[in-house]
Formats: sequence, C-alpha cells, structure tokens
Amino acid sequence: MLKKLLIIALIFIGGWHYYQKSTQPLVVSTPTYSAPQSLPTPKVEPIVPYNFSCDGRQHCSQMTSRAEAEYFIKHCPDTKMDGDNDGIPCENDSRF
Repeated sequence: MLKKLLIIALIFIGGWHYYQKSTQPLVVSTPTYSAPQSLPTPKVEPIVPYNFSCDGRQHCSQMTSRAEAEYFIKHCPDTKMDGDNDGIPCENDSRF
C-alpha cells in the first residue's frame, strides 16, 4: 500500500511539474535593431593665413608664392594679378 501511494505521489509531482512548465509564458528574446549611426564628421582645421601684409605689390612677378598672390588679391587694393577676374591669380605664371 505504501508503495502505491509513493508511486501515485511521484506521478502527481511529475504531472504538476510538467503543468507548471507548460503554463509559463515562453520568453523569446528578439534582437533589437537600431538605426545605423552616421559617421562623425571630420573636423576641418581652418587654413591659417600666412603673415602676409599689403605692402603695395601688385604684380605676379613680385610674389613669392601662389598663397601670397591669393592673399593679395583678396585683401589688398589695386592688384593686377587676376586679369579675367575669376579669383585665380597669376594663371599664366609657370612658377606656381
């Protein structure tokens, strides 16, 4: 008789355990997707102007570099280095 009760108890405990597992909600982890992040924009360092100063020079033959000529046509009055007024100085000077 005790043996039958033990078997019934084990069957009952096993059934209860199975019932508990089958009634629990199934948790499924779904991957979350986020929008791709944009790449950081590179910092552009401003071009540091050279130590040029307007000293009365007006012609390409008086300049020592294209940077100097560009500075002069942008910042100094009465320059004669941009014949077609396109902002590019000394276009025909082969030194630059």
